[in-house]
Amino acid sequence: MLVVAAVLTAAVLHASWNAIAKGVEDRLGLFVRSSVVCLAVGVALLWWLPLPARESWPWLVASAVVHVFYNLGLIAAYRFGDFNQTYPLARGVGPLVVTVVAVTAIGEPLPLAPAIGIVLIATAIGVLGLTPWHRLKANQTAVIVAVCTGLAIATYTLLDGLGVRHSGSAVAYLAWLMALEALAMMACLPLARRRLNGWTASPGQWFLALATGVLTMLAYGLVLWAQTRGALAAVAALRESSVVVAAGLGAMLFREPLGRTRIAASVAVAAGVVLLATS
Repeated sequence: MLVVAAVLTAAVLHASWNAIAKGVEDRLGLFVRSSVVCLAVGVALLWWLPLPARESWPWLVASAVVHVFYNLGLIAAYRFGDFNQTYPLARGVGPLVVTVVAVTAIGEPLPLAPAIGIVLIATAIGVLGLTPWHRLKANQTAVIVAVCTGLAIATYTLLDGLGVRHSGSAVAYLAWLMALEALAMMACLPLARRRLNGWTASPGQWFLALATGVLTMLAYGLVLWAQTRGALAAVAALRESSVVVAAGLGAMLFREPLGRTRIAASVAVAAGVVLLATS
């Protein structure tokens, strides 16, 4: 149950920092500045932590690269679509892909009850992301970008799930991942220079960057720890319960439509979480 609690906490934190990203205009600037926060924390931790085991480094470096594409995908998705549509779509692709790969390629067992829970969560997330149906045609670009972002999520989830198990320390793996990802994102500074004016941003912008960076590290740190103790498919599905939080935040903060279908889908996600938690 401790693993379940950790992943559900990570889900709330993840939805929260994504709501911050949706709510600002200069998203690339936010991500670059939050990368500075992550880099500072990561470097500070590196002084006190051992190096991750050599076997984990190929996974670690590959994941840092994929995380950059994930961040850029989020920026594009939130530009073109509503929060409570693009977020569920991006998060919903992950559990299905991770489950298929974990069972077929990695050889993780998948009993019936968790399998039902994973399918229920993924299906409900799909409904959350694709409804209301009449808006799909107008939001085709957002849907495509969100699905591509979801593929990036599935990819780094698998890379990190394998990498952290070979690392010898989930905290050390996280510190190096945050540092490497931050350096890669900061390389995007030339793209953001027009809006950032170098690093001269308002105190409010830096506060949001600090909040985003801290929430990101806490959320993913909990997930990495859980991946050392639970099946990749189950952890991937559990963390996507964040879509229920995102649906509520979208309705409250951004006045986005919810409706009966989306409420029912949120309940289905919760039911899937219960199946995973009890099995």
